[in-house]
Amino acid sequence: MTEVLFNGHAGRLEGRYHQSDNPNAPIALILHPHPQYGGTMNNKVVYTLFSVFQNLGFSVLRFNFRSVGRSQGEFEDGPGELSDATVALDWLQAANPEARQCWIAGYSFGAWIGLQLLMRRPDINNFIAVSPPANEKDFSFLAPCPTSGLITQGSIDEIVTPSSVTSLVRKLNTQRNVTVDFSMVDGADHMYNNHLVDLYKITGHYVIDAMKKKAPARKRRGRRKKSETENENTLLPESDLDAEDDDGFEEDIDSDDDFDEEE
Repeated sequence: MTEVLFNGHAGRLEGRYHQSDNPNAPIALILHPHPQYGGTMNNKVVYTLFSVFQNLGFSVLRFNFRSVGRSQGEFEDGPGELSDATVALDWLQAANPEARQCWIAGYSFGAWIGLQLLMRRPDINNFIAVSPPANEKDFSFLAPCPTSGLITQGSIDEIVTPSSVTSLVRKLNTQRNVTVDFSMVDGADHMYNNHLVDLYKITGHYVIDAMKKKAPARKRRGRRKKSETENENTLLPESDLDAEDDDGFEEDIDSDDDFDEEE
């Protein structure tokens, strides 16, 4: 994992980046929760999402919105943070010009920003929204939602009401040509305490399944080169999730940077 700095419209932005060994690997951008309630790129849910994509062979970036950590600028409650996400995605795409897929994933406030970015960038192929604040923010801009994705929610979330997220999912799934998968994580609060492994597995298996569906069929005669089949097998190593040990995974999370316990 590499520390990166890149220029945003309000000044420098700070991030953490993992570069895949495969130049054709898909890319993913991870967005953190509310800056004014302690949310940073080192939040445990954010790191869980980052780990999912890293372990599945993606090149993946998480970063601090303006005013957080070493990122410059002032909090704007939406417009500025959307600008930051746009710049971060531009940086990620420039670093991976041969990427075959582009994903956006966000948690809480970051999910709200990520879905706005989704509406503005047709190059984003899929999304993951963890506990989107449907009881506090307006999601009517998802009309129509441009691509399928996954929404997760904790059943005992004390900040985002589960019923508001369920209603949002139901509304999105009335739209044509879009399927939004939904997972209610039983017993999980807003920070997914004691349920990070559940979140890891749910999101990881969704990514695996979605990538398989989106993989273009190869229409060519003759046997494929050994290197081509190896790339397909290593890009989405399903065994990495199936073999994941809960205790080992939690140790891996705890070993990262200073984590925020706030949303």
